[in-house]
Amino acid sequence: MKKHFSLLLVLIATLFSCTDDENSDKYADFLVAKPLKISLSEFENSGDIIAPKPIEESGKIYAYNNYIFINDKYKGVHVIDNKNPESPIKIAFIKIAGNVDISVKDNYLYADSLGDLLVFNIANKDNIKLVNRLKNVLKENIIWPLADIYEWDNATTEDEVLVGWQVVTERRLKEDVQLMFEDVAVNNATGDRSVGQGGSLARFKIVEDYLYAVDNHNINVFNIKNLENPVDLEDVYAGFDIETIFNRDNHLFLGSKSGMYIYDITNPETPTFVSEFQHGTACDPVVVDGDYAYVTLRGGNTCGATESGLYIVDISTIADPVLAKQYPLDGPYGLGIKGNTLFICDGESGLKVYDKTDVNNLKEINHFKDIVTFDVIPREDNLLMVGDNTLYQYKYLENNISLLSSLNLD
Repeated sequence: MKKHFSLLLVLIATLFSCTDDENSDKYADFLVAKPLKISLSEFENSGDIIAPKPIEESGKIYAYNNYIFINDKYKGVHVIDNKNPESPIKIAFIKIAGNVDISVKDNYLYADSLGDLLVFNIANKDNIKLVNRLKNVLKENIIWPLADIYEWDNATTEDEVLVGWQVVTERRLKEDVQLMFEDVAVNNATGDRSVGQGGSLARFKIVEDYLYAVDNHNINVFNIKNLENPVDLEDVYAGFDIETIFNRDNHLFLGSKSGMYIYDITNPETPTFVSEFQHGTACDPVVVDGDYAYVTLRGGNTCGATESGLYIVDISTIADPVLAKQYPLDGPYGLGIKGNTLFICDGESGLKVYDKTDVNNLKEINHFKDIVTFDVIPREDNLLMVGDNTLYQYKYLENNISLLSSLNLD
């Protein structure tokens, strides 16, 4: 009995010793990026069309005619028949390894599969077909989150492909992390109904006969006059950490972790730099309406140190954008505009609706609090919003919106 009691004391002392060590000044919390991988065979066989399946992690939303497409992050695209918005129906799933974005024109759907561009004919929703695959045309398409540590060991093998990173918080010895940084430093010393509508988080944008796809550093330009056979044109270097793309008239507005970049596409094959608006490091989608660009910044965690908020930028002089007004938010993602109404997906704080008639005095007209929100598309007849693996649709009222339907994607 005495022996067992002694062993118990040793075990308790050991547990408390470990706890004390992790709570000591020798340890700290670090953001650790862990690799997300798929098999090489899964990547090479992208493009299969299968029956509807539960979503694993809802991503961006895209609307085209009577259909809604919702990205399942790195897995593919869910196809939803929305002829009756009060009762949408899941009809198919397009398996696309590494996919995060799509765009549609005249029944041709363009999708990224890591570095490849896939083309699908979706004229017959009951018989969607993969008709083309352009290999290695999206050269830096993996999304790189901000993190203190990247676990590079075994990030890829001969039989696996890296599709992205998952960031978690882990407690690590400061000394070990410092050694990792030193090792790295040493190594380095050596509108058109023929075209669908995406949300503000989109990285693909079709403008007339051209598809613009942004990766981490570039605008990838494709001539799609022959819809089934896109022509890969010269890429345009645009900066660092490019995340989103928005189009208005002859300009592209790129959102990055450090600012908003404006490019002229008067010559559509060669976008040319016009100006930029710099802000602190943060995740950054953009929409534009009239003389103003609306930019939501999500600070903290993997997005950097900037406080979260809405930046309204005066672009009346396109060559010299300036901050007009700033409003605090909790943790925003996508946003959208219809008329004088501004819709903001504020993450876990829900969907916020504002009257933007006076940008210097936004007025909140509704707040849907009990939902997690991610991306939003204001359409002509109704508002689409996705979040927490659920598709929500709202009908417009005179000065507000009300819930029309919700579809659980699980």
